[in-house]
Amino acid sequence: MSVDLIRGLYDYHRWANRRLFDVAAALGEDLLSREVGKQFSYPTIRRMFGHLYGADRLWLTRWTGGTVTSVPGAELTTLASIRAPWDDLEREQRAYIEGLSAADYDRVIQYTGAEGKQFRAPLGPLLQHVANHATHHRSEIATMLTMVSTSPPDTGLATYLLVTTNQLR
Repeated sequence: MSVDLIRGLYDYHRWANRRLFDVAAALGEDLLSREVGKQFSYPTIRRMFGHLYGADRLWLTRWTGGTVTSVPGAELTTLASIRAPWDDLEREQRAYIEGLSAADYDRVIQYTGAEGKQFRAPLGPLLQHVANHATHHRSEIATMLTMVSTSPPDTGLATYLLVTTNQLR
């Protein structure tokens, strides 16, 4: 696993999260707090973004040796209240990932799951897990946004590459 690949994956991760967040923020809090459907992991767009933030915060805390007893984010009751903590999290996450070497990816992380069970896993696959987890929830958010408004802009990796190389707006 390459250091540049993981750094690029997280640059994409942050870009895709922000792209959808900006679209959602323009819709207003009332629409974002409206229940869209129980078929989604979380029934409102706001709660889905809270979960994305919370999962990233939880895993960064675990990677850095901290303990988390619950998934952060549920306490953030508006989309606007998520932005500042998420900005801080992105800075911390970027600094952490940029400070990693290839050897760090093999380092075993010990953490406690939600049910209190102890787990151990190498950091590298956990880094991939968090980015992949967000892709799942971003697809749910995109579907929810389409249901309440219009289809949001593409957040695919190929689109990210084209946008960041000025081949696409």
